[in-house]
This record gives sequence, C-alpha cells and structure tokens, in this order.
Amino acid sequence: MTGEFTYPGKWYELFGAMGSRILLKRIAHVYGFSTMSPMPPRPKDVEVRAAAVRAVLEYVRHAQDPILGLAPEGYDTSNGKLVRPTTGLGRFGLLLSRAGLKFIPVGVYEADGVFHLHFGEAYELSIRRDISADKRDDQAVQIIMKNIARLLPLQLRGEFVEET
Repeated sequence: MTGEFTYPGKWYELFGAMGSRILLKRIAHVYGFSTMSPMPPRPKDVEVRAAAVRAVLEYVRHAQDPILGLAPEGYDTSNGKLVRPTTGLGRFGLLLSRAGLKFIPVGVYEADGVFHLHFGEAYELSIRRDISADKRDDQAVQIIMKNIARLLPLQLRGEFVEET
C-alpha cells in the first residue's frame, strides 16, 4: 500500500504528507502490508522504492504460498482509464515470476453505481531473455496490463485495447 498521500500545490501538503506517513505506516504494521512510496514516483524516493521492492521479494522467497495484491499503475486516474505503469513494473513482475508466482489479473471499476470486480485466468509471466532489459520490461508490462484490460469495459482500457 502507499506509504504517503501527496497533496501537490495544497496549503496542507507538508502536514498531510507527514500525517499520512505516520498513519499508513501503522496500518501497514497492523495488517502486515508492505508500503511503497507514493505515485507518480518522485526522484527523492528512489532508495525507499528499492527497499520496498527488496522487502516484497524477501517476503515472496520466505513465505509459504505467498499472495500479493499489486496495483500496477500505482494510482487512480481522473478518467478511470488504465495508464502505463512506471518503468520497472515489468522487471518487478518478472522477478516475482522467477520466484514462482503466477499472476491472476483483476479488473476493478464502478459503473452505474455498481462496483465490479472481475478475475481472469492465472498465467505465468515469461519473456525471452535474449532481448534488452528495457524491451523485457516493456513486454512484461504489455502482458500484465492487457490481461487486466480484458476484464474492463472497452472505454476504460486506455492504451491497452487489443486490436481484433
């Protein structure tokens, strides 16, 4: 879960961020959640983000039947459409896959006052290793996001609409 709420440009930005860091850290501790720096990523959070990724990978390596819930984009958009995740999400997914995890895509949205939650088929994330790291990251993102997009109405799929 996020480790901080941000309020860019608001008069309470500093106090809101500080208060949310304290509150969210306590919630994460109570429920056994891992925290991640807020999205979109800020340059000052590089070390915090790396530590969060290492903590998740450590959990996956040592937990019996680990379960993770990930929101690839890391934040909600104003129009509700899927957006491209931050660089590195594909690499992170590939690390989780190499640790033995399978992916179950979930499409979540609200329409006409009704909350919708759709689960897709489990899949293994696998990309050829003979291509550059950036291409592997991009291909993994495409696979992850298209699996989620298939579970959403067409107007919410953003750039992940598949051509028929």
